[in-house]
Amino acid sequence: MTVKPVTTKPGSAPIADSTAEATRAVVQEFLAARLAGDTERIVAFFADEVDWLLAENPVVPWIRPRSTAAECAAQSAELAAHTVPEDARASVDTFLVDGADAVLMGHLSGTVRSTGKSFEGPFALHLTVEDGRVTRHHLYENSLSIAGACTP
Repeated sequence: MTVKPVTTKPGSAPIADSTAEATRAVVQEFLAARLAGDTERIVAFFADEVDWLLAENPVVPWIRPRSTAAECAAQSAELAAHTVPEDARASVDTFLVDGADAVLMGHLSGTVRSTGKSFEGPFALHLTVEDGRVTRHHLYENSLSIAGACTP
C-alpha cells in the first residue's frame, strides 16, 4: 500500500483550521442551546433551509420531515413534550470536526411519557456549519428502540 502526499496551496492549512475551529464553536453553542431548551436560540443556529435527515417513523410523534429553521428547532420542543425530562440522557463519546463538518457519536436514552416505556441506543449526528449556521442535520439513532417505546 502506498500513500500519496496531499498537495495543498500555501496557507491553506490555517484556513481549514479556522473553519474547523468556527464549526466546533458553533456546534458547542448549538448543543448548549439544545440542552437549555432555548428554542429561540436554536432557531437562530439553523439556516433558513436545512438538509434534515432523520428516518421517518410513523409511531414516533417527534420524528418527521423538516426543512426550515423553525421546523428543525421545534423538534427539540416536541421531543421534550413527548418524553419524561428527568429520564432523558445523552452522552457524547466522540466529537470530530473536519472543516465545516462535525460528527458527534454517543449514546442516548429516555422514557416516552404516554407509554412509560424506555428507549436507548447509540447515535451519530452529522452537522454541517456554513456561515455560522447549521445547514445539515443528519441523525442516525436506534429507531427500533424508540418506536417500541412509543407503541402501547
